[in-house]
Amino acid sequence: MDLKSTKNYLYWLFCQFELITCSYLMEPWEKVLFYTFNLAMVLTLLYTTYVFMCDQLSSALHFFLHFPANQHSNSVSVVK
Repeated sequence: MDLKSTKNYLYWLFCQFELITCSYLMEPWEKVLFYTFNLAMVLTLLYTTYVFMCDQLSSALHFFLHFPANQHSNSVSVVK
């Protein structure tokens, strides 16, 4: 795939995005606000995912690695 076809494909995707969001009907200053807001929301989502998913995955990994070892000692014996 050469550079020109990649450029055309990205332009086509951008045109599809404008058609889906109806942003082609907006004035230039409205487009700037719309794209800025959307970019800020995507960046916030990515940052939040990066920060909290690392902690959640670490906690889950710690739980599942130590779960089989502590299962017997934490269980209550029913039969005496």
